[in-house]
Amino acid sequence: MNTIVNNAIKISIFVLLLTMLGMWGCPRYSVYQQNLEGEAELARATQNRQIKIQEANAVYESASKYAGADTVRAHGIARSNQIIGHSLKNNPEYLHWLWIDNIDKNPKVMYIPTEANMPILEAGRSIIREEK
Repeated sequence: MNTIVNNAIKISIFVLLLTMLGMWGCPRYSVYQQNLEGEAELARATQNRQIKIQEANAVYESASKYAGADTVRAHGIARSNQIIGHSLKNNPEYLHWLWIDNIDKNPKVMYIPTEANMPILEAGRSIIREEK
């Protein structure tokens, strides 16, 4: 019977120590768990911030490239206009040929030979009269 009592005392002491360890360790584990959750949340926020920065950089770079392309296109158009303007200066024969060549491309222009060799542009317009 002595051994049974000794075993019961040992088990009681073990349970008591385990209970005390639990009472001491549970609050500490809760603090540790909250610390880990905070670190995970901070890591998520940092990652989300980096993603937003990368997206903003991509938008900025894309807009910059589009602006550069528009600038190059505008310079090309300006240079083309300059070349065309220079070639048309003192070149009425080309303008006359271009006018004749484009007559059939515009259905609203009716060509009737006149003294000035100019098309009559008002022939295609309808006249609507309102009755009073």
